[in-house]
Amino acid sequence: MKIKQIAGALGAEISGIDLSTGLSTAQAKEVRQVLLDHQVIFLKNQNLTPQQFSAFAQAMGEPVEYPFVKGLDDFPNIIEVKKLEHEKVNFGGIWHSDTTYLENPPMGSMLLSREVPPYGGDTLFASQYKAYEALSDVMKNLLAGLTGISSSARADVSKTREDRIKSDGKEDAPKEYRAEHPVVRTHPETGRKALFVNVAHTASIKGMTTEESMPLLAFLFQHQVKPEFTCRFVWEPNAIAFWDNRCVQHNPVNDYNGFRRIMHRITLQGDKPV
Repeated sequence: MKIKQIAGALGAEISGIDLSTGLSTAQAKEVRQVLLDHQVIFLKNQNLTPQQFSAFAQAMGEPVEYPFVKGLDDFPNIIEVKKLEHEKVNFGGIWHSDTTYLENPPMGSMLLSREVPPYGGDTLFASQYKAYEALSDVMKNLLAGLTGISSSARADVSKTREDRIKSDGKEDAPKEYRAEHPVVRTHPETGRKALFVNVAHTASIKGMTTEESMPLLAFLFQHQVKPEFTCRFVWEPNAIAFWDNRCVQHNPVNDYNGFRRIMHRITLQGDKPV
């Protein structure tokens, strides 16, 4: 197994490993450590069946179902993240951490590319460790103890789900999920601090009026995705991206209108942020 760092802030490509044959306990532990060290990892040339993809996910954590979209018939924990040729809006097409409107947001998420456009459709990732560490001590002190209120009904992100809910939506999904999480969370495995707000889901700061909280959130939303905190992944068929949702945001770039892009996604169970 070889590891190649791809950017200064985060991201590493793992090669020399074939997930179709399964991982030993030692290999799984090593891959998991690379994730903790680099925050997002990439594995190319992994032509996996849904069962093999599920086996990799189970070696990394506990797969869970996505709240709004049905999974595959035989694999309910795998959802299709797709944009079809006639569609203009891509699923989740905004900077975000996955489902922070849940009481226990995911530990991580993984995507396996099934069909990719001839160009475009890259995914950006941003280190929230780096974003937090770049703040001034005064700002860090200000944020300490603040709580963000997350909602699944934020308009900018809910519209990115509309096509998929129409075609693959869960009939019993509630219209809105809400949860409260610290603005700065401590990673349960590394002990490092990370910003844990995002423009897609964080609606306000607890105890503040909208007028008070929005300027602070607007600053954080802009700050936390500065280019020096990011890396960019260019997709090709049969590639996997696996990111640590506790310290990473991502943004799928919507620059391939007229082409099809289909991914399989698995989300892994997380814990309550502190």
